[in-house]
Amino acid sequence: MTEPAVVVQRAYELVLWLLPKAERFPRSFRFTVGERTVAAGLDLLLALVEASYSADKSAFLDQASRKTNTLRYLLRIAKDLKLLTVDSYAFVSEKLEEIGRMTGGWRKTARRRT
Repeated sequence: MTEPAVVVQRAYELVLWLLPKAERFPRSFRFTVGERTVAAGLDLLLALVEASYSADKSAFLDQASRKTNTLRYLLRIAKDLKLLTVDSYAFVSEKLEEIGRMTGGWRKTARRRT
């Protein structure tokens, strides 16, 4: 099964995209919305990495799913505050949707196996 490696790679690419974007947020938002957005992205990535190396994947995949939803809202806030352009928001939303679908599929498979 190669999907876990693929979803981890997608999350890694998402974090690489997020880091410089959050650094360019205005100072008034960099340490609130920016830090929380980056932290949620990193938490998502690390939960997926943990799941890929864990025998009991369910807890880590549930955590990854929660972080995906958290990140969706933080990115929406960033767009509404005009910290992200509409095009950037559309791009990252599409990537996050893909990660969410892949994580959900992995969760479903992991639950069937237990």
